[in-house]
Amino acid sequence: MSNNSMVTEFLLLGFSDSRSPQLLPAVIFTVIYLAALVGNGLVMTITSLDPGLHSPMYFFLRNLSLFDICLISAVVPKAVANWVTRCHSISFLGCVAQVFLVLFSADTGLCLLTAMSMDRYAAICHPLHYEAIMSRDTCVQMATLSWLSSGFVSAIHTVSTFSLSYCGFHEIQQFFCDIPQLLAVSSSKRVTAEIVLIIINVFLDTGCFAGIVVSYVFIFSTVRRIPSTAGRAKAYSTCLPHLAVVVLFLSTGFCAYLKPLLGSSSSTDLVLSAFYVVLSPSLNPVIYSLRNKAMKAGLEKLVTGKLLTKQHVLLFLQE
Repeated sequence: MSNNSMVTEFLLLGFSDSRSPQLLPAVIFTVIYLAALVGNGLVMTITSLDPGLHSPMYFFLRNLSLFDICLISAVVPKAVANWVTRCHSISFLGCVAQVFLVLFSADTGLCLLTAMSMDRYAAICHPLHYEAIMSRDTCVQMATLSWLSSGFVSAIHTVSTFSLSYCGFHEIQQFFCDIPQLLAVSSSKRVTAEIVLIIINVFLDTGCFAGIVVSYVFIFSTVRRIPSTAGRAKAYSTCLPHLAVVVLFLSTGFCAYLKPLLGSSSSTDLVLSAFYVVLSPSLNPVIYSLRNKAMKAGLEKLVTGKLLTKQHVLLFLQE
């Protein structure tokens, strides 16, 4: 990264290039951030302490909530601080950390959503063999593979991006360090390599999406053959929230990054990025909990103190 010796910071212009306080986006983002912390924190707490929610589906949901918190925390606190203090700068190392954490959290989230679709496929299409297919060891291995593979890919992207030269003009038309915008302000002629990595990553993400689609083709085909209306309704109630999160996450992500990599940013790009890294993590707990009776029951137990017992904590630690 020696080529970057002339740059010690970047300027995040956000929704305006003025130096006046941007209180409205700061307030909106703060409210959404606190909601995301509370919502995902509750999901993690309930699924950890309630013995009835120690199934593979809730194991992956707990992991997803963790990375949702990581994704939104990598962006919002710094953006809000910049808007309130009129300081739009972020240090070079801070930008490196932000790029890595955003990529790592987003890629891991997609891998976990793919694992959750496989879990639903096993539960609905192969119910008699479900416990054997989705054993605890299998779930841990799938989650670990998601973390390690996403961390490896994110590290390659981060190193590739910041091995470019950033001299002179380094104003980013975004409220966080975004790879397409970093490529746009790079003075290096080796940008093509990173663009190729982005395209490869898009194909990998598309592969995950294809796996989710194939899983749900088999799932809905099986559900249609369930004779009872109650059985079909129960199957749909466990699948539709997951499918809604997948659609929200992938649609905002693809729209945010499948734009001209070196083009100038627009207000639309900023809004799409906000949906991707801010709104999506805050809505996931609501989508999963809104029509989930088990989660509602767990929340009621938490409020009444029935989950906050030594027995429940030890049971979770033993598992």
